[in-house]
Amino acid sequence: MSKENFEIPVRCKGIAVVLLKKFGEEYKVLLLKRATPILKDAWCYIGGSIEEGESAWQSAFREIEEETGITEVLLYTSNKFDQFYSPHEDYIYMAPVFVGYVNDDQNVNLNYEHSEYKWLSFNEAIEHVTLPGNDEVLTFIEKHFVKNTPSKLLRVRNYK
Repeated sequence: MSKENFEIPVRCKGIAVVLLKKFGEEYKVLLLKRATPILKDAWCYIGGSIEEGESAWQSAFREIEEETGITEVLLYTSNKFDQFYSPHEDYIYMAPVFVGYVNDDQNVNLNYEHSEYKWLSFNEAIEHVTLPGNDEVLTFIEKHFVKNTPSKLLRVRNYK
């Protein structure tokens, strides 16, 4: 038997984005309630597939606009990943997590994928997210993108 028979494949075909907006002196996190059959009624941040010919960061910008209608965002890569194991298909799914800072004048306009949205404090968002692991991602983002200034090296420029 070859070594490949003992490996679990890793697939990275999607992205995740945590949007932050300042309300007074506090950054809040955007959570969306899923309306489609996949993850129906789950509260989560933005997620989506990478389309053919796109880079991960291009997918992040596209998914932000598609799911929320927000077009102006200062985007960073977080160096954190959403991940889970699929027992049905026997693979590990990984998605790079991006962080977007949203201006005050940008309002949320949901598409068909979501039924509700909320801007929540980090503590509220951590308690509200449905999927295990999302709480760890939010804790990480609060530490590195709210309590500390992110490195300029992590900034993603939109080269449309």
